[in-house]
Amino acid sequence: MIQHSAVASRLIRFNKPYGVLSQFTEEGAWRGLKEFIDVPDVYVAGRLDADSEGLLLLTNDGKLQARIADPRFKMDKTYWVQVEGIPDETALAALRQGVMLKDGLTRPARARLIEPPPHMWERDPPVRTRKTIPTSWIELVIKEGRNRQVRRMTAAVGFPTLRLIRSAIGPYTLDGLSSGMWMDAGTAR
Repeated sequence: MIQHSAVASRLIRFNKPYGVLSQFTEEGAWRGLKEFIDVPDVYVAGRLDADSEGLLLLTNDGKLQARIADPRFKMDKTYWVQVEGIPDETALAALRQGVMLKDGLTRPARARLIEPPPHMWERDPPVRTRKTIPTSWIELVIKEGRNRQVRRMTAAVGFPTLRLIRSAIGPYTLDGLSSGMWMDAGTAR
């Protein structure tokens, strides 16, 4: 059990940089969260791959952790996805209806083309692009969290992911957070 009765519930929003694991210990070439967050007794609520960036939530409240991470609670997860090429309406409609992956059909998603996100930080290392192929951004909102799901979904409709940023989990967003920065999200409820 994570929460102790005498300890106040805490929720931290963290803008995870590229190359950082969703765990406190480093592993091989990947850095760990302890390089950024020096807060005792908080645990990750949901995961984000090392090669993905953006919102990661941490809490000391086991019930809140389960509510955020467990797909049964169907909390929206919003991603900004830079893809190779410019998806047409057919590709976006396929994402909205659900995409067949090796592990089955995904749930319907919300998908739309967006302008590059405002206040975008540079990625280190930079995204590798090709001069002859344009890139574009999709906002994709899903309610499940299969392994590398967003990357597999965009690839399945013909537009490979180049950069993946989670911008929101339910009501929690990246607002006010630079890459590598964290802040309390207020009293967890």
